[in-house]
Amino acid sequence: MSMLRKILIAGCAAGVAMAVAAASASASVLAKVDLNDQEMEVYVNGKLRYTWPVATGRRGYETPTGNYRPKRLEREWYSTKYDDAPMPNAVFFNGGYAIHGSGGRKGHPASHGCVRLDHRNARAFFDLVASQGAGSTRIVITD
Repeated sequence: MSMLRKILIAGCAAGVAMAVAAASASASVLAKVDLNDQEMEVYVNGKLRYTWPVATGRRGYETPTGNYRPKRLEREWYSTKYDDAPMPNAVFFNGGYAIHGSGGRKGHPASHGCVRLDHRNARAFFDLVASQGAGSTRIVITD
């Protein structure tokens, strides 16, 4: 076998190995928000990793249902619409709507439309989305 052919074969094998490594390094993330149950389940590569209580939009401020991808991530953010209310670890998915950290009770509608998580859970979700990439994350909101 010629030296050039050996080099080409070795280069192709290395390229395939790098592609396989890159594919296995990024996981798919699915966040399912159930408005009726006021709960969010987070799946990584199809396996349930977290189940968290949430507070979603109260009457007149409903959380939009649908399938979304994260549009942007903001570690520290303050609402430009609602008196600079803090929105830490915000994962924006539809305009000004985000999944973010918040104090207060969860398990019932209470927000202006965002999906609120306890601060620790919001940080875990933000870090997961940031590490896997917005393109590998889906957010599904159902009622």
